[in-house]
Parts: sequence; structure tokens; C-alpha cells
Amino acid sequence: MQIEFVAAPKVEILTGAIAVVAFEDGLTAAAGALDAATQGALSRAISAGRFKGKAGQTVDVIAPPGVKAQRALIVGAGDRTAVKAMTHETAAAHVYNAVKMSGSTKLVLYPADGSAQACANAALGVALAAYRFDRYRTRLAEDKKPSVTTVKIVADDVKAAEKAWGPLKALSEGVTFTRDLVSEPANILYPEEFARRVKTLESVGLTVEILDEAAMTKLGMGSLLGVGQGSRRESQLAVIQWRGGAGKAAPVAFVGKGVCFDTGGISIKPAEGMEDMKGDMAGAAAVAGAMYVLASRKAKVNAVGILGLVENMPDGNAQRPGDIVTSMSGQTIEVLNTDAEGRLVLADALWYCQDRFKPKVMVDLATLTGAIIISLGASIAGLFSNNDDLSANLMATSEATGELLWRMPMHKGYEKQIDSPVADMKNIGGKPGSVLAALFLQKFVNDVPWAHLDIAGVAWGAAGATPVSPEQASGFGVRLLDRLVADFYEG
Repeated sequence: MQIEFVAAPKVEILTGAIAVVAFEDGLTAAAGALDAATQGALSRAISAGRFKGKAGQTVDVIAPPGVKAQRALIVGAGDRTAVKAMTHETAAAHVYNAVKMSGSTKLVLYPADGSAQACANAALGVALAAYRFDRYRTRLAEDKKPSVTTVKIVADDVKAAEKAWGPLKALSEGVTFTRDLVSEPANILYPEEFARRVKTLESVGLTVEILDEAAMTKLGMGSLLGVGQGSRRESQLAVIQWRGGAGKAAPVAFVGKGVCFDTGGISIKPAEGMEDMKGDMAGAAAVAGAMYVLASRKAKVNAVGILGLVENMPDGNAQRPGDIVTSMSGQTIEVLNTDAEGRLVLADALWYCQDRFKPKVMVDLATLTGAIIISLGASIAGLFSNNDDLSANLMATSEATGELLWRMPMHKGYEKQIDSPVADMKNIGGKPGSVLAALFLQKFVNDVPWAHLDIAGVAWGAAGATPVSPEQASGFGVRLLDRLVADFYEG
């Protein structure tokens, strides 16, 4: 789909679909002009229904008089006094979703205002809402495919809008890259293929190292390697660097769980729903997408992304419940449940990251526990941290991006539940499961300001949570990490 910024045309000559915005207290100037051009058709449609200008409400006027357009849409944007970037984004996404299957091939959108940033935010909403993963659907009927191929966004200053769109276009591409990774089936996207796709990101200026099993064995990563030993697919560690800041400045670091498929290993999962475990690498995918965005927009920061890429399978060489492994840190772990594998991957990835790069802050993302879904559902991710400042920064970023977080407790009193009588720790305890997982991870971060984001509920299956979220992979985390850097660690 093509997104363009255009100067205001005469509405009478427009074809396709025209969309305008209304607030709870009335129409915008552009909406008023379209209403006049259509001989009051929009006002009549509003008065005939329950449209009140609330965010997300739409009115669709088919074949309006006085114009050549096939249809005119009004989208509600809520309170006129509370407009922010997300207002323009979500309004545009609602418009696109309302018209994408209509048969119209062109959509002309008048945002709530024609400023460069408002237009760029509207373009982001359209780009994110338009995402689909249907590359393997060979018999999809034409009327099941979106008809809109071009979206023209009306701007007061076209060149300024195009400039403002630059970094947001990079963001939309990063989210798309992440969504594609999470959506791929595990027979296509296994650890080595994931690593190969990450390697292609060198084209935007990133430096990518791939550590194979021999290299990780030499480093002593027994915790990570134990998870993948039951798979015919070799485990990988991807190390992604962006150096856009001062030469010797400590980087911000992101670490992602990349279990490309999780059967649970010997502690095998139930068959029902196991197909969704192709998305158990969403944390690693989000880190890769965020690193793409930082490089694409030339962020003035040093950043590193570490991806632990494995496949958890139950063959004759698989890790057994009761095994004891030695992590890169030297700490030993009794593996009581092979389905608590993500924390084993992250243990070595986190230690490697803090040991090699000495980051100023470190954030990990992982689809780690079902317990966090019970706690927070499918719209909010769990935030665990050893640092109040980093937590505050993440919460502010969450509010700004709509990728919602809620800080969870890490009470040390729970820690005795992961004590082991035969090793330094065990990989599971009792309840609360998500808290115990975070306390486990904290043993591998030393004194680095660190946050753990448990994204199990929000990475997959959060359809309808927002108008920019698709029915499957959400890409959660990319815009959160990019905005965190932009607002608190860049420059």
C-alpha cells in the first residue's frame, strides 16, 4: 500500500473514499467543508444515527451528492481539548479499517489538523492498521483482500509532513519486521533462519554477530544450550550493535527471548494451543525490530540487542527434569520443569550482555509466563525491575505509545521458593509464577539497572485491543523501546 502526503484538493473532484474527523463538540473545518460540498449529507447522516464524535465512532455515507467520491466517512476523535499524537494515529486507523474492504482503491484522509506531525501520526496509524500476514494463502478470493491501495493524507505543508513521516515510517517498518517474524511458522523460522534474517539488518547500518553452539559452549552457556539440546536445529546467539552515540558511551541494552518453537520439551505442553508457540520468540523479534528502527532513523545513542535463539524439542537428547546445568555466570540451576525454558535462555543472554557491554540500562522482553496473563490479561504487559528510575521511564513511555505496562512486585520473601537443595537455584517454584521468574532472572544482571517485561499476554492474540493491532502478532515492544531511547537516553 502506498501512503502519500498531498496539498488540499477540491473535494468536489475527488474519487474513491474521503474521510474527515469530528470531535464530540462538532466537525473539524475540513469536515464542515465536505458537509457543505455534499449538500449537508454528512450532517443528515449524523443526525439520523447515534454518532457523537466519540473516539472510534464512524459514519459512512455512500455515494454522497455534490462530489465524485464513492463514499464519505466521518471518524470520531473524542475530546477536542485532549488531542495528542495517538488521537491522529487511532482516528486514521479506524478510518482505514472501516474502508479497507469496501471496494474503494483510494482513500483521501483529512486529519484533525493539517500540521506535519498530525499528518505523520495519521500515516503511522494507517501503516500499522494495514498490516496483514497472508503470504501463504494461495487461494484467497479478491473480495477477501483489502481494496485500498493508496492513501493520500492532506497536509498543510507536504514537505514538512514527509520529513516528520521519516522516523515514523522507520518505526512502522520495524513493527512490520517484528510482526513478520512472530507470524512465521516454525518450520520456516528456526534459530538459524532467524539469525540470517537479523543479519540482513546490516543493510541499515547495524553490526550483527552470530554466535553458534561451539562459541556458546566455549563461553560456558550451559543454561541456554541445555534448552536447545533436544532439537535438530542449532541454537544461536545474535548480537546486534548500533553505534550512533559518543564513541565510549555505555550502550542501552535490550535482550530478547527467542524460543522459535516451544513444545515444553520433556515437560510437554498440551496439544491444544501448542501451535501458538511459534510466537514464543516475540521478545527477540521485538528487540530486532527496535534495533532496526534505531539504525534507520540514525538515533544518537549506542545500543545493543542480544537475542537468545533456540528450539525446545523433546527428542532422545533433550534436557530432562532434574538435570543440573551450569550457566555462564557460574551459577548452577536445577531444571525441574523443561517448559520453564525461557528464563534459562535469558539467564545466559543477560549475563553475556552485562559482562561484555557494561550497559547503562538493560531491558529484557520475553513471552515468559502464563501467570502474567492471569494477572494482567491480553492488553497489559508485566514490568519487573530493580530500578525505580528505569521503571518510571518505562511507565512514561508506555503511556505515550499505548503499549501498556504495569509494574509488578519483586518481594524478596518469595525468593526462597526457587532455592534448590542440590544446586544454586531451581528454575521453578510455586506461586506467583511471574514474580518467581523475574526473581530468577535478577540473579543474572548484577548491579545493572534492569527491567524485565513479561509480554506473554500482549505479543499474540490481542486482536481488537487497539485499531492498529492485527489479529495475530502485535509487534508489541518495538515502539516502546524506540520511544524509551528517544525520550530518555538519546543525544
